[in-house]
Amino acid sequence: MQLTAQRFPDATLITVLESRIDAAAAIAFKDGIRDLADGGASRIVLDLAGVDFVDSSGLGAIVAVMKLLGKERTLELAALSPAVEKVFRLTRMDSVFTIHPNASEAPGIQNLTS
Repeated sequence: MQLTAQRFPDATLITVLESRIDAAAAIAFKDGIRDLADGGASRIVLDLAGVDFVDSSGLGAIVAVMKLLGKERTLELAALSPAVEKVFRLTRMDSVFTIHPNASEAPGIQNLTS
């Protein structure tokens, strides 16, 4: 799973560089996020602009990451494609996560062009 991280004073932006978060990628996704978020900011913004498919395993992996961060840290999502947004809406996970239209609109993420 290819991921990148940019650290800002108030948040860490993690960008998923894969088009799918599914059963085949779920474990690598969780491990990668854990490594990039370790010891970082209290807010993690997950940029999903390049992701066009999330299945139930992928959704479970995203929820697992949120739980892994604990109550002191938050996981926010940004730039959901229509298909991914539909998964979050149908499962009502859109009420669990803060979702930003794009990463540059998330508070604490500066100087990005999306």
